[in-house]
Amino acid sequence: MKILFAASEAVPFAASGGLADVTGSLPKAIAAKGHDCRIVIPLYKSISPELRAKMEFVKNITVDVSWRKQYCGIFKAEFDGITYYFIDNEYYFSRDGLYGFYDDCERFVFFDRAVLEMLKFIGYTPDIIHCNDWQTALIPVYYSVYYKYQQGYDGIKNVFTIHNIEYQGKYGKEVLSELMGIPMYNANLLDYDGYVNMLKGAIETSDKITTVSPSYAWEILDPWYAHGLDRILVTKQYKLRGIMNGIDTDRYDPEKDPEIAGHYSAADISGKAECKRALLEELGLAPGDEPVIGIVTRFVKHKGIDLIRCVFEEMVHMGIKFAVLGSGEKIYEDFFREMGARYPDKVSVSLGFIPELSHRIYAGSDMFLMPSQSEPCGLAQMISMRYGTAPIVRETGGLRDSVRDNGGENGNGFTFKTINANDMLDAVKRAVRDYNDKPTWEALIKRAMSCDFSWSSSADTYIEVYKELKDNE
Repeated sequence: MKILFAASEAVPFAASGGLADVTGSLPKAIAAKGHDCRIVIPLYKSISPELRAKMEFVKNITVDVSWRKQYCGIFKAEFDGITYYFIDNEYYFSRDGLYGFYDDCERFVFFDRAVLEMLKFIGYTPDIIHCNDWQTALIPVYYSVYYKYQQGYDGIKNVFTIHNIEYQGKYGKEVLSELMGIPMYNANLLDYDGYVNMLKGAIETSDKITTVSPSYAWEILDPWYAHGLDRILVTKQYKLRGIMNGIDTDRYDPEKDPEIAGHYSAADISGKAECKRALLEELGLAPGDEPVIGIVTRFVKHKGIDLIRCVFEEMVHMGIKFAVLGSGEKIYEDFFREMGARYPDKVSVSLGFIPELSHRIYAGSDMFLMPSQSEPCGLAQMISMRYGTAPIVRETGGLRDSVRDNGGENGNGFTFKTINANDMLDAVKRAVRDYNDKPTWEALIKRAMSCDFSWSSSADTYIEVYKELKDNE
């Protein structure tokens, strides 16, 4: 089969979060199983000159953005055996940053229309277009309205993955005619609660909707998780399916990772102690065998930072050291700064996005704290287990699907249920208790490292979804 992945970011070209990791990894896993899987993303200013040098120019075309005709350059590159296409328009994409601009709606209206127009000129007609999050939500809408019956477009199926339902692409109704060029008799596809909702349009028009974990697929049918979209999703359950994300096991490999001080595996974990020693030294924390908890996250409310704030000093007084990396809302950044200043030998806080340091925190910590209020999938808990660092997580979304509590025989981490700081603290105390029982801890670490979080099984499930759509033509 031929599958075209459309996304707003993909490693190694442009990344702001987990979507880029998925887009850079899943197509590789699908291609490894014998399918022609390609990727299309915008040509951002931030893409490095070294990567740009590998691109070849394909063609320039014009793309309709309602009544405007905009320049669109099509570029192409091969990377890790995958063909990437890049949509170029300097007015829309030659900016510092990927998102957060006043005209994001117009930028991704252009991108979505350009993806479909591009197919006429690249000698590649996909069986499946696999779209991701609100930035590509208009692709199935435009296909349904304008392209479905055009020559060369017949038979294409649309799969849409919701990575985080909180971000929906909501705008005033004026964008229908001013930017999108959607006829009024099709306005119902996007109209929701008095707004234009791009995610709702994708839910209406896609052939299959997937989420990034099985638990998240049923959670978003609940108003508490769905951010208003539960009413439409309940009517579309027949095409909703949850598929667990994986991680790039080559990129996150404690046996080969060049960023860490010692190498180790589930068969021989001795190198992990060297990673811990080096991390404490790098971060200026006191040496010693006390447990180290790693936190690598965005500092936003739904990541459960308020739970950490409530009992942080109590955990420090238990003898726990903290290696914290992240950025986000000022109130949380200021809190962690204060804790770092108050306990300089026990708490290290690094603000920003530092991938190299994140690898060393995953490898050098004993535990990884991730008390999310909601978590569609989460990659950090899987990465931490890959490095033999026991996750402490709240049972939600992909955290529930990937972490089993060590109270049972097959535990690979520690879990708690409620959005309650004392419930989280109890899980931390259980983790410290098991950490002090070295045979129990070593068995836990080896179980965690033996878990298979590669993309292989997820790729098989996606291929099954694609085949089901093709077989039902």
